[in-house]
Amino acid sequence: MNLTDTFNPTLALSQRRPGCVPLGPAPLRSAPPGDVSRGSAPLGYAPRGYVPPGAVLPRRSSLTRLMFAKARAFLAVLAISLTSDSVWAQQPFIVVASTTSTEQSGLFASLLPVFKKHSGISVRVIAQGTGQALTTARRGDVDVVFVHDPAAEEKFIAEGFGLPRREVMYNDFIIVGPRSDPAKIRGMRDVLTSLSAITASGAAFLSRGDASGTHAAELRYWRDAGLDPQQGKGSWYRETGSGMGPTLNTASSMNAYVLTDRATWLNFRNRGELELLVEGDQRLLNQYGVIVVNPARHPHTKVYLAQQFADWLVSPAGQKAIADYRIGGEQLFFPNAKR
Repeated sequence: MNLTDTFNPTLALSQRRPGCVPLGPAPLRSAPPGDVSRGSAPLGYAPRGYVPPGAVLPRRSSLTRLMFAKARAFLAVLAISLTSDSVWAQQPFIVVASTTSTEQSGLFASLLPVFKKHSGISVRVIAQGTGQALTTARRGDVDVVFVHDPAAEEKFIAEGFGLPRREVMYNDFIIVGPRSDPAKIRGMRDVLTSLSAITASGAAFLSRGDASGTHAAELRYWRDAGLDPQQGKGSWYRETGSGMGPTLNTASSMNAYVLTDRATWLNFRNRGELELLVEGDQRLLNQYGVIVVNPARHPHTKVYLAQQFADWLVSPAGQKAIADYRIGGEQLFFPNAKR
């Protein structure tokens, strides 16, 4: 074939090789001088994407343009999403193991947004009984514990798992029971006398039975009263093994007596026939403390951020936020940090 020959489609198709496209019926031309990639194509062909001088490219169809527009929009959304996820991942946060009472009373829902506004630190809460919360902290799965069993807390620190404990606030325990009050304890102030009356009556008493701060206090009251409720287990004394809210729900359905913290009771709505019957004994004081997990035991914990949370709780701003939380105008927790 000479360069002066016109384009022969049949011959061109027989010579076609991958990566090349025919130039159509235009006269044959060689690749532009000095262009090795183009010069490598056989005569009558140019590498894919080569546009001859003066050629007019066809316009994309409306469908093609729409597809390209959608693709660009998707990529833009994807880029924004990835950026947002990256920013979220960079936001500082700590994990706090705390009692079910601080969660179910609504205190944290009121308190934590105030702390975040002050510090920029988010707090993720694992609501557990005090015993479980301290076990979680022993494993190094949280940065802070905020609980209410001083004896268990001091043991936790003595074992080297926590930095010094700081008192934050208190509320109190109460005994609630059925309106019919078969044990006749309504109006009593002495918690030990009340438990003795419940035992003598054989009326149903519900215990959390979950190694929580509330459960520890209940067992202490039984012991101080010289009573062993386990002798009535399965008949009048029963354990739920659950948090305060679920235990109150069960007590409501059974019309049983139960020891609860006042804050959770005030926020509890499914009361049924239950009423507050016993309150006011000094032994019913319920003290809360905050402990930062010891970084010497768990170096991966966020001790700097955790310390900011603990410091804020005992600061004037934190103490005011605790005092300001109320339900129906009634204060639930009373700040008593020692400064």
